[in-house]
Amino acid sequence: MLIEYIQAAMTHAAFEQMEDGRYFGTIPPCEGVWADGDTVDATREMLREVLEDWLIVSFRHNIEIPVVDGWDINPKPVSEEYAETNQAA
Repeated sequence: MLIEYIQAAMTHAAFEQMEDGRYFGTIPPCEGVWADGDTVDATREMLREVLEDWLIVSFRHNIEIPVVDGWDINPKPVSEEYAETNQAA
């Protein structure tokens, strides 16, 4: 499911060439995910790495992750009843 989310998010990547000739890329649904590079391909590769790191930080700090193209990878709460019946003895 995580791979599918990353692939879906990357389809939303937007790139533009900056005045200095380098490229800038963002993934608009994922606020704060951006990268730059010498070529569009290098920027895309870096953008994917930034997205992966952004997801790790979001999971670690319990930050809600936007749903992208129907992919919701936010952790779901576990009911107390399920947790009690499935505790290690």
